[in-house]
This record gives sequence, C-alpha cells and structure tokens, in this order.
Amino acid sequence: MQHRIKEPKPPSSFCGLPGNDNSYEQSSIIILPIPFDKTSTWLKGADKGPAAIIEASAYLELYDIETDSEVFRKGIFTAKPIRSASPAALIKKTDSAVSKYLKDNKLVVTLGGEHSVSIGVIKSYARHYKNLSILHLDAHADSRQSYEGTPYNHACVIARARELAGNIVSVGIRSMDISEHPCIDSKKMFFAHKIHDSYKWIDNVVPLLTDNVYITIDLDVFDPCIMPSTGTPEPGGLGWYQVIKLLSAVSKSKQVVGFDVVELCPSNTKAPDFLAAKLIYTLLSYIDVNRTP
Repeated sequence: MQHRIKEPKPPSSFCGLPGNDNSYEQSSIIILPIPFDKTSTWLKGADKGPAAIIEASAYLELYDIETDSEVFRKGIFTAKPIRSASPAALIKKTDSAVSKYLKDNKLVVTLGGEHSVSIGVIKSYARHYKNLSILHLDAHADSRQSYEGTPYNHACVIARARELAGNIVSVGIRSMDISEHPCIDSKKMFFAHKIHDSYKWIDNVVPLLTDNVYITIDLDVFDPCIMPSTGTPEPGGLGWYQVIKLLSAVSKSKQVVGFDVVELCPSNTKAPDFLAAKLIYTLLSYIDVNRTP
C-alpha cells in the first residue's frame, strides 16, 4: 500500500514568523492580505497573490544587507484576510479594519489582490494623516472616472484616491486612455519612456511629496522580463534597482506611513512571487532605519 506524502502546509504569516496569534500588541507592522479579484479585465488570479507572497516570504533572509538591519525584530503581525463579494462592500470593510490598526499606531502593509483593494486603505490613511501624499508606482494611469459600469474598478483607483488625497505623484506610467488625460498633472507624472534609462529623475520626485507619504505599488510598474506575473503586463517597465533606489530616497526624506503591493497574478514560476516579498521586506527595512522616534 502506498502512503501519500503530505505536502508541507503553506505559511500563514509573512516571513513564516512564529507566534503570530499572540503577537499583535508587540508588533509595529501589520501585513493585511486582501485576496480580491472582481474587476480585473484581462488575466484573472490576483486573488491568489497575497497567499503567494506570504508563501515566498518564508524563504527571505531576515537580515537586510543594504540597511544592515533586521526589521522583523520590530514585530510583523499577519492579519486575517479581508474578503468581500463587491468592491463597495470591500471598501467599507477595509476602511474599518485599517482605521483600527492606525489607531493602534501600526504601519499597515496591504497585499493585493487587484489594485481596487487600495481604495479603502487610502480612505483610512487620508482621514488619519493630515496633508498626505500618495506615491503611485504603476504601468497604468488608473485614472478613469468609471470603467465597466463601476467607479471602483481597478482602472479607477487613482481617480478615487485623488478625491481622498489631493497630492499624487505617479511613476512608471506607460499606458492610459485619452479620457484620463485631463486628470493628469504633467509635473507629477513620470512616464516610463522618459525615465527608463537613468536615475536622475528620482531627485525630482522626492520634493513633490509632502512629509507623510503612502505608497501604492502595482507590480506591473516593473518590466515584464522580471515581473511577468501580473494581470495586465506592459512592456518597457522599470528595473529592480530603479524602483528600490526611489523607495530608499523617499524613505530617507519623508515619513512613509504605509504602503500596498498589488496585482501579483501567480503563475508557474516563483521568481515574481519572491520579488514581491523581497520588495516588501526591503521597503520595510528602509522605513525602519529612517523612521524618526
């Protein structure tokens, strides 16, 4: 009789850290999975993104070379996923959950899911922090007023964010509809074709942001050669070092109060999952070493 070999259970907490059920009070960082994929318009599967990131994160080295730090020691608590049948209901649930975390003085890292999951998070952050800026890393402008019958489509997230926090700086954009053009502030829009071959533009991004910054990262900001696992891949994206040098510069000059990483659509290759997990841990390391007491 053959015995089935049990597959190891995927980790349920970021970095596979133990003691998750009892560590909320001791943790300064909340990982909030939102496995939602109701409005994506091409490849489906972003709802599997949070679990894939968490699984890949178990294989991260917890020492960060660049910052000479171990940010996990500040406490990383992985919350239960937020699920909903509709975008409007999801916004209410997310806003309520994130508001509680912010009252408890936590830094919230949201794992999407499609980009519409950011709306409820940004709503809570904009209410909690005065004069909030949003740094938006993406291949797409995401500024349609409505798409496919809803204002809460993933293609509308920045239009909704603009209603909540007026100062938005977008980086890596290389796809948009003509209807979005009137919404664009050209001084705060860094198109990929203008910045792909240098780092000089980073010095122009940072001064445009206020002291408190929320960062929303759609993984399709990266070039598909290193990030093919997204629902709407676009050629001509940014490289790993361009993105992390920007995040490092912003973290040194501003107070990064929270961020999200969205639109991972897992495929058969695990490298993009690990890239997303590494990106999160790297940005957390930057925030931690530069945070004012």
